[in-house]
Amino acid sequence: MESILNGKKILVVDDEPDVLKIVEEEILEACPDCQLDKAQTYEEASEKLNSQSYDIVILDIMGVRGFDLLELAVRRNFKVVMLTAHALNPEALKRSFDMKARAYLPKEKLGEIVPFLEDVLRYDYLPGWKKLLEKLKGFFDSKFESDWEKKTGMHWQEWGKL
Repeated sequence: MESILNGKKILVVDDEPDVLKIVEEEILEACPDCQLDKAQTYEEASEKLNSQSYDIVILDIMGVRGFDLLELAVRRNFKVVMLTAHALNPEALKRSFDMKARAYLPKEKLGEIVPFLEDVLRYDYLPGWKKLLEKLKGFFDSKFESDWEKKTGMHWQEWGKL
């Protein structure tokens, strides 16, 4: 089955070249017709976000001032996925949600990035987050303290039915 990502324009921003390479390989394998732009710095990403249009923007949280870029991308109505290894905590998850990112992915899940990106295109904001949290609940339970949902106030199981 053809990926919903085919023909889409995607920007990937990360200061680590190996992460950019993995994301590029995963996406282009699933949808060779994607147009993929990459940036390694805040300045480069900011310039691309201001001058071009994207279907999805994937932002690293740390090395490239990801939350500043998120604000810029959301202002332009781009669908944003936050990607992190170092900011893997309930606070960054909640901040991503509050700032209107469409997803928050641990870098450990890079090998599964395509289905997550497809969900970002397929679902509206809350149903998309609910889908993401259903998939990653076990992962977050093992990485965060067990009361992370209560701490963040993200009672996602109560959000509308899909």
